[in-house]
Amino acid sequence: MNPNVPAAARSPRVNYRTASSLALPAMLALQQAVNRCGLEPSLLELVKLRASQLNHCAFCMEMHFREARAQGEREDRLVLLSAWEELDWYTPRERAALRWTEALTRLADGPVTDELFAAVRAHFSEAELTHLTLAIVAINGWNRFSVGFRVPPRFAG
Repeated sequence: MNPNVPAAARSPRVNYRTASSLALPAMLALQQAVNRCGLEPSLLELVKLRASQLNHCAFCMEMHFREARAQGEREDRLVLLSAWEELDWYTPRERAALRWTEALTRLADGPVTDELFAAVRAHFSEAELTHLTLAIVAINGWNRFSVGFRVPPRFAG
């Protein structure tokens, strides 16, 4: 932990894993559905990392960066994921998933347009798009627990 940050700002506000007998099992069931959905694990890690970046979730950013690297993802693609639109390092399917992730994570910024839907739908079947949406719902849920309750990253320093 950074010694320059007051102790109160470093410690979690709530341990949601033990505070409720409902929250963690519900989130784990949702995550297990995502894990079984059949989408490429590498695509799911990019989605998880990008949503976590948008939500400023340090815990999830660190975890999904580490997990993506363990699956063989290139470090440069992860480090520069926030600039994915400027790079040709991501496949058309990954780019579509990232567009969908950003639109659903930033719903307050405006509606999901028919044009965006059509562009994303061109790369995903209805079932795949439903599964991708479920994955985005799940990571946004995890982000809200970690950010709201100030869960520190595993390797906070």
